Amino acid sequence: MATFLYWIGRWAFRRRRLVTGLWLGVLVMAGVAAAMAPAGQEEDLSMPGTESQKAFDLLDERFPQSNSQGAEARLVFQAPDGQQVTARQNKAAVEHTLGSLDGGDQVASTTDPYETGAVSEDGTIAYSTITYTVDAVDLTEPTKSALEDAASQAREAGLTVETGGSALDSEEEPGGTTEIIGLGVAAVVLVLALGSLVAAGLSLLTAFVGVAIAFALVSALAVPLGLTSTVAILALMLGLAVGIDYALFITSRFRDERAQGSEPQEAAGRAVGTAGSAVVFAGATVIIALAGLGVVGIPELTKMGMGGAGAVALAVLVALTLVPALFGFFGRRVLSRRVRKATRPGSARPVPGAADRPGLGTRWARFVLRRPVAVLMVAGLGLGAVALPALSLELGLPGDESKSVETTQRRAYDLLSEGFGPGFNGPLTVVVDTSESADTRAATDLVVKTVREVEGVASVGDPVLNRTKDTAVLTAVPRTAPNSGETKDLVHAIRDAVSGVEEDTGAGILVTGTTALNIDISGAMSDALIPYLTVVIGLAVLLLMVVFRSVLVPVKAALGFLLSVGAAFGVLVAVFQWGWAGDLVGIEQTGPVMSLMPILIIGIVFGLAMDYEVFLLTRMREAYVHGASPGEAIVSGFRHSGRVVAAAAIIMISVFAGFIGMNSPTIQTMGVGLAAAVAFDAFVVRMAIAPAVLALLGHRAWWLPRILNRVLPNVDIEGEALGRHVPASAGELDVAVPQLPVGRH
Repeated sequence: MATFLYWIGRWAFRRRRLVTGLWLGVLVMAGVAAAMAPAGQEEDLSMPGTESQKAFDLLDERFPQSNSQGAEARLVFQAPDGQQVTARQNKAAVEHTLGSLDGGDQVASTTDPYETGAVSEDGTIAYSTITYTVDAVDLTEPTKSALEDAASQAREAGLTVETGGSALDSEEEPGGTTEIIGLGVAAVVLVLALGSLVAAGLSLLTAFVGVAIAFALVSALAVPLGLTSTVAILALMLGLAVGIDYALFITSRFRDERAQGSEPQEAAGRAVGTAGSAVVFAGATVIIALAGLGVVGIPELTKMGMGGAGAVALAVLVALTLVPALFGFFGRRVLSRRVRKATRPGSARPVPGAADRPGLGTRWARFVLRRPVAVLMVAGLGLGAVALPALSLELGLPGDESKSVETTQRRAYDLLSEGFGPGFNGPLTVVVDTSESADTRAATDLVVKTVREVEGVASVGDPVLNRTKDTAVLTAVPRTAPNSGETKDLVHAIRDAVSGVEEDTGAGILVTGTTALNIDISGAMSDALIPYLTVVIGLAVLLLMVVFRSVLVPVKAALGFLLSVGAAFGVLVAVFQWGWAGDLVGIEQTGPVMSLMPILIIGIVFGLAMDYEVFLLTRMREAYVHGASPGEAIVSGFRHSGRVVAAAAIIMISVFAGFIGMNSPTIQTMGVGLAAAVAFDAFVVRMAIAPAVLALLGHRAWWLPRILNRVLPNVDIEGEALGRHVPASAGELDVAVPQLPVGRH
């Protein structure tokens, strides 16, 4: 692979105008396609096969005139202090408000709180439910404006009015102050790490090209593939992070080759052949892990994985072709000012005596070699302590309670909780299918009686039958909040209780509703977590065994990955469940961690962790196979790659942290989790635990049984074959080139 990529690097350098033109053409075409494509739509989260989803499907079949998951809004009215909503003037204001909505475009029905009894016991709060004929994503702007205007009318009459429900759900748009700050930090780190504005700009430019194409393609394919804004933001987040990192790794290797005396074209080929091999492998691990999210069975998670995988694949292609092409345009300006001053004009060969002093990476590696046990104990115990909160991990899906108190949805949620109890915000829907039962009324009455007797149920509404009288729907209101553990237990208790009714009557009984659906999805995600983690760990061990031709190095990498992921989960629990440092990230209400996050973070962090493992250990193995001792190989790896890996990690952390300020709970949780995971994995696992373990293992770290040595393919990720087959810059003849010096530094 190294030889093939070497030729790609040389070809891209020679044909730089063609390569740059092709990428610009792709960018323009993707942009035009995105501009001409219709706007994408948000979709309801679903998981085929769960009881909740089966119930929704049955409702759509038996109640074709309604939409079981259609948009819904709740107008919550509160009377002024000392008054009641049943007072004549307040009642008139409420009825006038609802009358302006009744019969409106896309409105299926509005309920009168005075007729349905939707007034609190103290008479201060009332609510009306407005149902629509379409999903929330299909609501037109005039329809939403009519809802807002109706609420404004009631406010002018002196009432407090807040609006909740799915009708106000909006698409999250990328772009904001925190994202700009994150990119600014990444730019500063690039300049400091590379010592050249041109080299830093090159990495940013190529990353922007890749992510712009990925974002445009997601936008263009949003409607035919059903891609949501979350998919686009994930593609943007991952594309920026890995795009900058991959360009940084190849640029750093190009500068090293130039500093050792290689001509520009030759240096570009060797940079792509060596660092590019690591980029291909690292990118492949991310792509495989993200594509593997499809096995979980949640369509939205599958789309997120495929969108992120596509963005990473584009980042790899850009790094392998556009980056070496730009080397040809920028020439010596890619080198740092110090190196340019230390080289003679017209030549990249270093001036004698210009050897570098030991850097921070070298000094740190030597420190770890002197005290491996102490470093391993401190780092391992530290990560273990951070991971402890993960034992209390609870999964759920965010609702209006997770929104800021500045939003009307959150204030509506609080008013309903105050007037009717917290469970009123998450009612359960019980569907009774009597198509195979002889007595519909008897079966339905028995279900109502059974559900009312379940502890934790506050009330059960009267059943509603469909036209053919073979399906009944009733609403059960819990006493507890939608995301509480008690409500989760209640859903399971109701399902257990009605199972006996099913046996006695032959009716099919399903419990659904948004709350039940969230509980089902969270349960399915919890069940899939261990199998998915097992697959990912097994894949990591196999791939690293092929790359480094070692048994213990992959095992060490997998265990380190578990530590970093566990610590990241600990941070998520501490911040989002316990509220620690919640003010810093804008968390106003604690609750369960989003059920999608653990598997999504595992998939993404797995690939990113392998990035740092590959880039750091490739240089170590390169030195080891060239004759260096195990300790010298560790020092060589940190001397060549330590600073670059640290810079890449800081850049990735900055990009991920830049998305924490968004209002979307999904993106906010993802930003915190990924930033924490990368920080732990890069600086604790790869920079401390990995060298400490390698130092303790010595030569055993690179041991591989003979049978595996014969069976495993040799991918030559360190570019050993390039030392035997490297053409001269002026022609295509094979000549020998000096090998990378190894030994003590």
